[in-house]
Amino acid sequence: MARIQPSPPEPVLLSKTDLCKSLEISTQAFDKWDVPVHSKRGRVCLYKMADVVGNRLANERKKTITKPDEDDPDKPDMDYERWRLIRAQAVGQEIKNEKDLKEVVEVNFATFVLNRIAAQIAPVLDQIHIRVKRKFPDIPERTIDAIKAEVIKSQNTAADLAEGIEGLLDEYIGRAD
Repeated sequence: MARIQPSPPEPVLLSKTDLCKSLEISTQAFDKWDVPVHSKRGRVCLYKMADVVGNRLANERKKTITKPDEDDPDKPDMDYERWRLIRAQAVGQEIKNEKDLKEVVEVNFATFVLNRIAAQIAPVLDQIHIRVKRKFPDIPERTIDAIKAEVIKSQNTAADLAEGIEGLLDEYIGRAD
């Protein structure tokens, strides 16, 4: 008895429209997949389902290959970087709002103000020993010199205060931590 050789099964072919309906996608999305056409019947392109599945598997493999290693220390974490940027922008806006409300000032402005105050105080302090001498002429010269020496120390302290504001700021921040 002769054995009947089974013929290889013919692939099931689907038109683009039928394939898109079964996959629940648009024909435009299917066109972007670049699935090879198996054959044509007139103007209708026919596709094998095996070709579609192979195309999608190749696409997924390509995604995993091109995806950088997550353990790579040089690769920036985009979510983290985006969060840092947004946080920095929020902090910057808060500082700007506090400046507008005159709740905070820059160190340079505070230095300027203290220099201006020291410049206004200096002439007043220069005149103290003269005014005391005028009001109390019987005070010994030695006492006037002592007052003058103390006033000079006060002037120097006031002048140094404006220049040392950055150091004071560092000290203040150190205590706050």
